[in-house]
Amino acid sequence: MLKVGLTGGIGAGKSEVSRLLAARGAVVIDADRIAREVVEPGTPGLAAVVGEFGPEVLAPDGCLDRPGLASIVFASAERLQALNAIVHPLVRDRSAELEAAAAEDAIVVHDVPLLAENGLASLYDLVVVVDAAPETQMDRLVRLRGMTEDEARSRMAAQATREERLAVADLVISNDGPLEDLEPQVGRLWRELTTRTGAGG
Repeated sequence: MLKVGLTGGIGAGKSEVSRLLAARGAVVIDADRIAREVVEPGTPGLAAVVGEFGPEVLAPDGCLDRPGLASIVFASAERLQALNAIVHPLVRDRSAELEAAAAEDAIVVHDVPLLAENGLASLYDLVVVVDAAPETQMDRLVRLRGMTEDEARSRMAAQATREERLAVADLVISNDGPLEDLEPQVGRLWRELTTRTGAGG
């Protein structure tokens, strides 16, 4: 089994790389998706979040009010830390379960947005960073995700710097261009990963 950590700043295109790797046969373990699952209604995770932040972080249907919670935690490093202290251990445990269920010869890609921030590089056989210039990230967040420039800036500021991410990278995918430029890069990455597992091309 080859354990790959995949990361990148918000708006860098990491999810697209993750999707292209899954299409090639990688077992993708998506930390963001798991982070949503562990705070679904009825979970101990949601109960812990409500205990920490109060019932006002619940939507009328009993689900977590994500935008409301985001506005709290992205305005305060302390509150973000409190949320992470609840969610991260739950995500880590679930990720470990999914990894254990993968085949012995699998290429397991852990899609982890905060890999650099949380010092997780040593958990993986290699780290792939999807890199984009901050102005590219800003453009995508505003144009494609409908954020204001201030929202985009605060999200980017809450993450590691570009330099900090690149410092933990074994392999880098540059994603400042259009989507069609990504496909051949992911193809080369996949060949590199399969070579490392001894699985051939």
